[in-house]
Amino acid sequence: NMRTGIGLEAVGQRDPLAYPTEFQRFVASSFGLGLIPRRLRGSDAGAGTFGAALGAAIGGVLVATGAAWWITAVTAVALTGISVWASRPFAGIHDDPGWVCIDETAGTVVALIGLSGWPWLLALVVGRLGDIFKGRPGVAAAERLPGAGGITADDILAGLYGLAAGWGLSVVL
Repeated sequence: NMRTGIGLEAVGQRDPLAYPTEFQRFVASSFGLGLIPRRLRGSDAGAGTFGAALGAAIGGVLVATGAAWWITAVTAVALTGISVWASRPFAGIHDDPGWVCIDETAGTVVALIGLSGWPWLLALVVGRLGDIFKGRPGVAAAERLPGAGGITADDILAGLYGLAAGWGLSVVL
């Protein structure tokens, strides 16, 4: 504590912001989906695609129910905040644990804002490939940001590229 100079651990308490809870771990893994590849194959490779699949499912439900574009936007903003919160305890300086995939969920929903049909599908593919390959300007740099911001930022930026592609196609169609 600040007055006595004694840390919380010295008095038998843990700083709740420094230690992850099981709930944060569950949320950070996109509600357990990011843990599936390690259990199946012994590796986290591909865990992000499980998180993106949850984002696609959320986007699909919003389209199927006729939700207004702003509901998808609010959902994307909420998922972005949840991603930063949930991934924070697991983020090193430049570490993005593979099983943490709530960031892919958020980025995928960003890509799908206001879209349906072929533009929705194009946005999904462009956003996902942009995250996997980091080939679009700024995506790799965003991933290098420190902490939870870096974990989340590259996926949001890749999602914005997907969103631009989807809206571009919707203008042509």
